[in-house]
Amino acid sequence: MDKLIKLTDDVAKLWTNYSSAYLTGVRNTLILAIVATVIGCIIGLACGILNTIPYSKQDNIVKRFFLKLIRVIIRIYVEVFRGTPMVLQATFIYFGLPYFTDAQMQFKGYSGMWIAAIIVVSINTGAYMAESVRGGIMSVDSGQTEGAKAIGMTHVQTMLYVVLPQAIRNIIPQIGNNFIINIKDTSVMFVIGFMDFFAQHRNIIGVNNMNFPSATIEMIGYLCLTLIASFLLRALEKKMDGSDSYELVQDDQLVMAAGTYSHPNRGNIFEENSREYDGKGEK
Repeated sequence: MDKLIKLTDDVAKLWTNYSSAYLTGVRNTLILAIVATVIGCIIGLACGILNTIPYSKQDNIVKRFFLKLIRVIIRIYVEVFRGTPMVLQATFIYFGLPYFTDAQMQFKGYSGMWIAAIIVVSINTGAYMAESVRGGIMSVDSGQTEGAKAIGMTHVQTMLYVVLPQAIRNIIPQIGNNFIINIKDTSVMFVIGFMDFFAQHRNIIGVNNMNFPSATIEMIGYLCLTLIASFLLRALEKKMDGSDSYELVQDDQLVMAAGTYSHPNRGNIFEENSREYDGKGEK
């Protein structure tokens, strides 16, 4: 019990002295996670669309070559960025650029760290989203794609107006998972000097050596961020699903236009007072 009281006091002291630093880290973490998730989703959608462009033996050999080449490039990209840790990807990109260009090109200053961090997290997210989008596209019934092609829609039109609206709904949970993962995984960006939430923790314990109390603040902070994100994403899913119950529209002008509306005085062939009744239930 005494240790808990001491921990509470130490956490309160740290928060009093360094709350602005912690909050700055939270802000940077959220901005990086949101921006990188959005860009990663765009990359994933582009890869998903390109990866599902159909071709056959009857197509031009040039078209088949380029489509196969695109699929190979996407496969290499996905496997490389899914199969290596993000901390090494950050190191490779941030320090590799000046290495291969003899320092002619490099990420300079505070803005350079932001650009490098966004590139790394976005590319990493895009690799995971590419597979999620491909799975979402494949989950849409093939009959809808065939129907779209039957009315003359191109592959891009079919994707934009028929397949992707349904596929995106199917992959919303995965997008949410990637966003939550990005909130936590941005902590590895400290290797390039990016001042996220975890980097602030490293700086603070370097000054006062209160490692565990500062880690407690970090744990509570990350947990709050992920719980809030999960709640908002579930609310978004529920909003997209719509109401569980619905009301049948009785007075629909489209019904009359479709020719299925019967005038109340007309009756039907099975009613004795109908002008179309002949005693046998036939006209």
